[in-house]
Amino acid sequence: MTSGNTYARIYAVVRQIPSGQVATYGQIADLAGLAGKPRLVGYALYRVAAEDYAEIPWQRVINARGEISHSSLRQGTDYLQRSLLEAEGICFNQQGKIDLSVYRWQPVPSPAQPETSSGCSLLFENEETTQNVELRLRTPIPCRDPR
Repeated sequence: MTSGNTYARIYAVVRQIPSGQVATYGQIADLAGLAGKPRLVGYALYRVAAEDYAEIPWQRVINARGEISHSSLRQGTDYLQRSLLEAEGICFNQQGKIDLSVYRWQPVPSPAQPETSSGCSLLFENEETTQNVELRLRTPIPCRDPR
């Protein structure tokens, strides 16, 4: 799998996170078929250009502790990330953490493919192909009943 294809899969998952919800780097890695590679998700999101911010909601991906991962390499986007999340109605506690039990995104199974015991289905689309991928997660994420 090329890095372009890998990043496209990551971006396809990130695009599905609704406003007002967040996902962790590890959760996105699992959903993109990259189990155990949360840093790769971070690298991909670091490469999102400012002109693509509206299309790829990079700000909705945080670390497993419910925190924004601060880095001097991000040139101030740490603070932009917090502002964007707060504008979506996400609250931070006094320690700067987001309560994942409240704001964590729980993907809904695809209507074309029922929920499996190991995860959910997500639709990946690009210019060349559209495919429905059944995801096998390390730790299954409970899916919400779409009813």
